[in-house]
Amino acid sequence: MFRRRVLILSTSAGMGHVRAAEALGKVFRLQPETEEVLTVDALKFTNKIFRDFYSSLYIQLVEKAPTFLGWWYKMTDEPWKTDRMRLMLDRLHTGPLVEFIESFAPDITVCTHFLPAELISHWISQAGLRTRLSIVVTDFHFHAMWLCRLFHRYFVATEETRVHLSRLGLPEERVTVSGIPIDPVFSQPLDRSEARRALGLNPNLPLLLVSAGALGVGPAEVVVESLRNVTVPVQIVVVCGKNPTLRERLLQTKAGWKNSSPLKVLGFTQEMHRWMAAADLLIGKPGGLTASEAMARGLPMVVVAPIPGQEELNSDYLLEQGAAIKCHEFTTLAYKVDSLLSNPARLQSMREAARNAAHPNAAQTIVRRLLEDEYEEPEPIWINRKQKHQIAQVAKAVKL
Repeated sequence: MFRRRVLILSTSAGMGHVRAAEALGKVFRLQPETEEVLTVDALKFTNKIFRDFYSSLYIQLVEKAPTFLGWWYKMTDEPWKTDRMRLMLDRLHTGPLVEFIESFAPDITVCTHFLPAELISHWISQAGLRTRLSIVVTDFHFHAMWLCRLFHRYFVATEETRVHLSRLGLPEERVTVSGIPIDPVFSQPLDRSEARRALGLNPNLPLLLVSAGALGVGPAEVVVESLRNVTVPVQIVVVCGKNPTLRERLLQTKAGWKNSSPLKVLGFTQEMHRWMAAADLLIGKPGGLTASEAMARGLPMVVVAPIPGQEELNSDYLLEQGAAIKCHEFTTLAYKVDSLLSNPARLQSMREAARNAAHPNAAQTIVRRLLEDEYEEPEPIWINRKQKHQIAQVAKAVKL
């Protein structure tokens, strides 16, 4: 058996891309067909200015200028509109990444972010890099920045995205509806009451799980304050992610908590699959990975404060599937939570809708498809200038 070298590239602009890469790496390493599997943050090979631009600046904009992010997302959602400028900037700052990839010589390269995807596409077409490039889209909506001029395969979250890419002119057989890759632990069955007992919670009391995201930039403090008004008996757990300042403030809130609902405050945790299994509702922002993990657990979401752009569109998808409700004002959050918890039939319907829309084995689907490709030897898809123009024209004509 010829064993393959696998490179999985992400970027730490938000944590979803990294978590998707880690999930794929975990599954790839279990396969006898793989010799070596590396999961790499592409930004680690760039200089500090470029790294801060992609990661630190993004977080600051999420916190302080989300409206600008939404405007930028919409403005750039047009095929090839910014690819020349972005490729020029990326190539100026990613020389060490090129050297690393050439030295590792991967047989299979998977990108969970568009930055390394567009670079590798360029190197294959212009510099003769020999690797099979696949692109894994980590949101439910396909933004134009994910389009590459050369690729072997796309993996997308929904059938709607596959149809969209087909209408744009990409070959259907190279687009796989896999779902968004999540850690396989989320597919392991856990009884809700037993999970609560194992986590030191009351097994008979509904659990509201409040998530600030892996980076801890969600509106968790406002959510907790709003939940003081919940009248249905509940217990509340807040996950603050990698934000010790937020955790400290919420611990101070807990110290003065005069409410019948028990409140527990956590920092970053590797046990999110257990907390989601124990919960009745997840309250937070609908990142692609978070939403996919929740659906795999059959956990309905209460969407609050989605980032304009991709999270708003993720929210639309969850609402269409019947797996979430959206709270537009924090003043009504407790009312909406009370309404759901007081309607067991509706809550059960949302659980079933979440499970029906879930792809808990997305990572396994992607890995198996790519290893099968290695025996079929598919040629790369090359989008020439004429085809680029046609895709741009079609996208413009169908844009709502």
